[in-house]
Amino acid sequence: MTTLNEPLYRDDYLNAGYGVKSWFLTLDHKRIAILYLISITFFFFIGGFFAVMLRLELMTPQGDIVTAETYNKLFTMHGIAMIFFFLIPSIPAVLGNFFVPMMIGARDLAFPRLNLFSWYLYNVGGLFTLYTMVTGGIDTGWTFYAPYSSSYTLSDPVPVVVGVFILGFSSILTGINFLVTIHKMRAPGLTWFRLPLFIWASYATSVIQVLGTPVVAIALVLLGFERLTGVGIFDPKLDGDPILFQHLFWFYSHPAVYIMILPSMGVVSEVVTCFARKRIFGYKFMAFAIMGIAVLGFLVWGHHMFISGQSIYAGLVFSALSFLVAIPSAIKVFNWTATLYKGQIEFRTPILYAFGFIGLFTIGGLTGLFLASLATDVHLTDTYFVVAHFHYIMVGGAVMGYLAGIHYWWPKMTGRMYHEGWAKFSALILFVGFNLTFFPQFILGFMGMPRRYYVYPPEYQVLNVMSTAGASILGLGYLIPMIYLLWSLRKPKTAGANPWNSTGLEWTTPSPPLPHNFDEVPEVTHEPYIYEGGSHPHAVPVSDHEAAHE
Repeated sequence: MTTLNEPLYRDDYLNAGYGVKSWFLTLDHKRIAILYLISITFFFFIGGFFAVMLRLELMTPQGDIVTAETYNKLFTMHGIAMIFFFLIPSIPAVLGNFFVPMMIGARDLAFPRLNLFSWYLYNVGGLFTLYTMVTGGIDTGWTFYAPYSSSYTLSDPVPVVVGVFILGFSSILTGINFLVTIHKMRAPGLTWFRLPLFIWASYATSVIQVLGTPVVAIALVLLGFERLTGVGIFDPKLDGDPILFQHLFWFYSHPAVYIMILPSMGVVSEVVTCFARKRIFGYKFMAFAIMGIAVLGFLVWGHHMFISGQSIYAGLVFSALSFLVAIPSAIKVFNWTATLYKGQIEFRTPILYAFGFIGLFTIGGLTGLFLASLATDVHLTDTYFVVAHFHYIMVGGAVMGYLAGIHYWWPKMTGRMYHEGWAKFSALILFVGFNLTFFPQFILGFMGMPRRYYVYPPEYQVLNVMSTAGASILGLGYLIPMIYLLWSLRKPKTAGANPWNSTGLEWTTPSPPLPHNFDEVPEVTHEPYIYEGGSHPHAVPVSDHEAAHE
């Protein structure tokens, strides 16, 4: 074991303080993760407010709460807040920031100052977006489709475009930081195939962030340039090409789906193996499947454009590739199921969220095959079937995975245990509320109800009322965790170093961790996820470790 050099702690006077300055100037990756958690939660509730307004409007067939223009602004701002400012950064920025260095035995990320700068960029981008929201909003949809957004809308999309552009740099810098950290700062003995699957997922996500985000940034710059100067880029009246924007946007935005879902897959892998008390089934297949999803995700953007006028032959190729990308996702679902088979399953809150993820993600993935098929996509495009599919992947998948990770690592992050009864209850009502909200929308879409319409035929009202009722239950399922997690901070430190008796280097440190994570550089001598008699071979005894630091 190698002792860390004391001069490396030159920034610890900031990390160890409790004043405002100690937080806003901290270089501790764990504190930066907490700052991200606060910012991202804020935007989650902003997006949730717009969702509430949407569902209230859709309770009746006629528009009787807001105007058509306001409704367009509501679903636009809901999408922008939820996708760009919550779903994409949630797990990488919060759980990734907190645990990637700890899980590979490092004291911090490779570039601590760049990490803090990324958080400031996130908030600057958020301020531009909030400015637009409080000054009238925009009505372009979260996809900013040109030429409507670049030439014709009366609302000004430029501040939001600038905000999302700045946010993109935050995403790119975080991805670079993770890639360099995972490549260069792994503990001795931590080879690639000894890495936890959450690290594999974080690595694959970072590759997508670094390679894909510049493309959408270019598209947004061109859109803003056309809007401000009138130079023809996307507007056909100015000799532009509106389909070019769709190619640029979806080349990033479909891989962005995997930015949102791959980290959740990593979280679920950690949770399933811990509470099944078994090594993950087919570890190498799982690792290769993660990387396969990241690679294939760059090849399927055209299935969003089947009705855009693209070549039928291009459509066939994109359809085949879209079916192909389902294979590594299916491998992961199969391997999670095989890990659970004959496992000594302990039904704690994190694995309940993991169960929810597996079920809802499977439904979302299977319904995605209908949208990957040319014949059915023509009928289902721009209907509520797409809305339901997207939310089963993003809310049922990404958010369930995020909550599984928060509940799994909360004791490590804070040193406190939450109320298990309330936590299980919230997981249950969230699962029920989600299905009641979005499953009726599959039927609505199949019946032909277009998305983004605020007036609809009366025969659709019953299903819309069911969806709104489910949304109220879903909202309660989100509020309860915030209450009991915050309440747990009022209690004395009740979590040991390893309350779940789990594997992984992060569980060998006190709870909450030291500012520098490890007193000594750990050395890894075992494969991941080895459980022997309910424990693991390189765990540090809780009582001894805590006694040394309390």
